[in-house]
Amino acid sequence: MDSGYGKTRVKVEGDRLSNLPDDVIHKILSFIGIKQAIETSALSSRWRYVWTSMPYLNFSTKDFRTLRKFSTFVEHVLSARNNQTEVHSVNLTFRGKITHVFVKRILDYAFSHNVQQLNITCLSGKKMEFPLSLFNSLSLKHLTLTGNNYRDAILIPSTWELPNLVTLKICAFTLNADDTGKCLDLFSNCANLKSLTLRHCRLRGLNGFNICHPGLSSLTLNLIGHDGCLRVNVVTPQLKYLTIILWQGVLSISAPNLSFLHYKDNSYRLEFSADFLCLKKVDICVPYIYKDKEHAHNIVRLLQQIHSVEFLTLSLEAIEVCWYWSLMLSFAYNKYFQYKQWTSLVIAKKKTLKRCDCEKQ
Repeated sequence: MDSGYGKTRVKVEGDRLSNLPDDVIHKILSFIGIKQAIETSALSSRWRYVWTSMPYLNFSTKDFRTLRKFSTFVEHVLSARNNQTEVHSVNLTFRGKITHVFVKRILDYAFSHNVQQLNITCLSGKKMEFPLSLFNSLSLKHLTLTGNNYRDAILIPSTWELPNLVTLKICAFTLNADDTGKCLDLFSNCANLKSLTLRHCRLRGLNGFNICHPGLSSLTLNLIGHDGCLRVNVVTPQLKYLTIILWQGVLSISAPNLSFLHYKDNSYRLEFSADFLCLKKVDICVPYIYKDKEHAHNIVRLLQQIHSVEFLTLSLEAIEVCWYWSLMLSFAYNKYFQYKQWTSLVIAKKKTLKRCDCEKQ
């Protein structure tokens, strides 16, 4: 009797799922690969063609033994899919060396169906290079490119046409200039770009790199390597959030409306066009202690330029460097550096935070 009740219950729940509208089912299926989504067509006649109108396409070589089988499967999906349905997002994850022609086939299909979000992940495998010109699109809003520890490369043009791009993340790629020896201004034609993240990337063949954008509000530069002495000019009048972690090079920054700064580095090769008068929160971390005057002066200079910040967090190493050279007094009385303007100061050591109210001192 219990067994019969259980069967009836399963049947009712199955009917409820089948009675959901297609867009809800599509959203549920978006959390799995397209191969598994197609397998649901065997459930019933209701599910037979549901996958053909899915706006979410998740392709992964992990579901196939060979690249040939994967390529054949992708061609089948693109040819059998409802051509009248637009594509909202494409996730392509692959291991091994796939051809530019194959990648272009997927991108051309996605762009012709007004794709808005594109994620490409290269797992460990053979070294590859993609021309960035493959990613030109009028509809694309969110783009994430993830490589394999500098092995994979992107050939970058002097300019890039992505007028509706809002967020861009490039991780673990080597960026090769197609015209070496120039100062690159890659994002000037991305009019709607709001968030830019370059993480674990290496820049090659460049004299300089410009990030000049009137509307950019969030910028993250995390562990960027390069050949030679690279100078990066950041001119972003609307920038609110800036994260710099282990940057290798000279950074010239003009961001008069900056509100939040997270800085973790030892070089302090920063050049600010003016003091930051809109800062609300700053985190400064010194991973290693170099007890020399140059580093101490660089820390002091940085602190002087953020004198108007409301909340400041300093790593214990940063304080130690300054105290080592007895420089704390030299900037404590500097007319450009006023403790009383701070709401609070936090001195951080690992996970332990010691907070002191600077207004009482």
